[in-house]
Amino acid sequence: MEYYGFLHFTVNTFTDREWGYGDEDPAVFAPHQFEALAIASLCRAAGMAGLILTAKHHDGFCLWPSRHTAHSVRSSPYRGGRGDVVGELAAACRQVGLGFGVYLSPWDRHHPEYGREAYLDYYRNQLVELSTEYGPLFEIWFDGANGGDGYYGGARTERRIDRSTYYRWPEVHQLVRRLQPDAIMFSDAGPDCRWVGNERGYGAETNWACLRLAGMYPGGDYGQRLANGDPDGTHWVPAEADVSIRPGWFYHAGEDAQVKSLAALLEIYYQSVGRGCNLLLNVPPDPRGRIHPVDAQRLLDFRRALDATFGVDLARGATVVADSVRGQARVPGGDPAYAPAHLVDERADTCWATDDGVTTAEAVLSLPAARALDRVRVEEYIELGQRVEAFGVDAWVGGGWAPLAAGTTIGPRRILRTPRVRTDRIRLRITASRACPVLRRVGLFAAGEAG
Repeated sequence: MEYYGFLHFTVNTFTDREWGYGDEDPAVFAPHQFEALAIASLCRAAGMAGLILTAKHHDGFCLWPSRHTAHSVRSSPYRGGRGDVVGELAAACRQVGLGFGVYLSPWDRHHPEYGREAYLDYYRNQLVELSTEYGPLFEIWFDGANGGDGYYGGARTERRIDRSTYYRWPEVHQLVRRLQPDAIMFSDAGPDCRWVGNERGYGAETNWACLRLAGMYPGGDYGQRLANGDPDGTHWVPAEADVSIRPGWFYHAGEDAQVKSLAALLEIYYQSVGRGCNLLLNVPPDPRGRIHPVDAQRLLDFRRALDATFGVDLARGATVVADSVRGQARVPGGDPAYAPAHLVDERADTCWATDDGVTTAEAVLSLPAARALDRVRVEEYIELGQRVEAFGVDAWVGGGWAPLAAGTTIGPRRILRTPRVRTDRIRLRITASRACPVLRRVGLFAAGEAG
């Protein structure tokens, strides 16, 4: 999916907090201009593939009329207590063609039973509501913040839990698998996609999609493994890079002048999507229930800049030859199913591959004419795993090959920014691979004015 949006929206939007204490009066939640379709349409126009909503943050307030608590929109003035932000946004996303996902905080600073057995039933009952009443969910987001001080039904105390055992995560995962079998579950321990290890939106130069999941749990301390992954991992758990367009995750009027610049968003893009991660960009609605005009304009500028750079693939029409093609011992020139020409056919179901045991190879793209370029996009055929450990890109300049860029892992995509060069030939060299390389695509681009 590459790029989708986060919507942090709850009582905090009206109390000017990042983390609610749990004692907020539902009456403060009054977004008088909330229009889910306007938000979804903006995010679709901005190029996002989906939206994830904070259905319940740490404060415990529910953006849907849960049957298991009065601490929800049912007790707020929003639509006279008959509103359902989750339902409205889910319907809007379906209407405009976006995926819809939910964030359900395991920590609840409002619930009197948090930290005890009874809360586990409450939490799972809410998960059932969200998983059965709002259509398909593309992602369910489990936060790693768990336990601490809170309201807890008036106790106003501190409650600590054993993060590794309290929630009985395997049972939660099984519940989601049964009710939403296609949903991706996120946490810093997966099980389906992992936190990248920072909230700056930056992925690592070396990024393996696999993790050794045994013993891992949400909220654990895994250091650099979250950024780099485990090359010998047991499970496919690719990285998701989350970041807010503002300094905070919730809207604060005092941050209206601190919305990330277009240059900052582009840098985030190249260090997340460009390093094989998915980018989850938070754009928090303001107290009206709308995306602030500054944020909205920045999103659209971001989309235009990406389109200006990646709208035209300069590799289109190139002729491709490789020094190794799978099956060449049996078929002169190799098996057509794995021909190097597939690198530029723009199809998702084709690839170039070498024979088993061949872990270094090169392919040369001869362009129809010399072209100026400064962006190279390379993709592995990840249906068959992530394999490449190191690669290089060269340009034919002045009658010889000149190094242009190099990288380590590729995964679903790697986008390299290079010096601007005018050339009619590009060479991709796979210099190390854990198994025979299997590549889907090589794309060549020239950055637009801002890209």
